[in-house]
Order: sequence, then structure tokens, then C-alpha cells
Amino acid sequence: MDVTNRDEVIVVGFAVRTMNADELDPVRAKLPPLWQRAGAPGAFAHVAGRVDERLYAVLTDYESDHHGAYTQIVGCAVRTVPRLPEGMVAVRVPAARVLKVEARGPMPQAIIDAWQQVWKHTESGGAPARSFTTDLEVHHPDGADLYVAV
Repeated sequence: MDVTNRDEVIVVGFAVRTMNADELDPVRAKLPPLWQRAGAPGAFAHVAGRVDERLYAVLTDYESDHHGAYTQIVGCAVRTVPRLPEGMVAVRVPAARVLKVEARGPMPQAIIDAWQQVWKHTESGGAPARSFTTDLEVHHPDGADLYVAV
């Protein structure tokens, strides 16, 4: 985990409200269907001004800490907010000081392992402390990079 600065990014995509406890229960889990929808061929073909072909996941609107509810938006990065396709939202992820955690290997296990590292850091009182404002995952062919706000 390295402390670094992350630039602002605008993400357009699909959103769900969930909590980690629900995601452990296959019946209540909302993230797998969200990722299936976002990962479908052509899911973001109608989004104008895309920055690249990567998938971005924004975790925001934290109710409290990693035990509370939060919103996850999975989508693509854009230069400016376009006219939104039906069913999509836009979120501006402000530039921030972050912990960068690299997730490498088969998904989704690599991203789960990376988040578990973050939770251990949080629960052990690791410095710098998480701010629980807006976190970002940037997915690419080798895995993903987590940018956790501090």
C-alpha cells in the first residue's frame, strides 16, 4: 500500500446501494448482477467521450465505515458528463490523497483479497486513516488498482 495523489475522474455507469454483510449472502448480494450488467458487451457503447476501455468502480456515500451501507457505481471514465443513457448515473470522483493497493491475479478473488488488506489496515488503526468519502477501483487486463481515500 502506497500513499499517493489521484486525479479527478468522472464515471458514468450503473449504481446499486449495498453493504458488505449483504454481499456475503448470495441471495442478497447486489454486486455480482451489477458487474454482469457492466461487463456485458456494448454496455457502455452509447456513452460519449469515454477516456479509455477500462471499467471503473466508485464506492461512495458511505453510511459510516466498511460495516455500513455504501453506493457502488460501475462504469466508464468520461471527459465530460454526456447526456446520460437511461438507467445510468454520473459521479465526479474528486482528486484526493489515497492509499493505492494493487490487485493482481484472477478476478474477483484478487479484488476481494485487496479489499481485505484495506479492511485490516482500517481495523488495526493503520495510518493514514481511511476517510470513507469516495474510493475508486480501476480495472485493467492485469487486475485492478484500488484508490482508497485517506
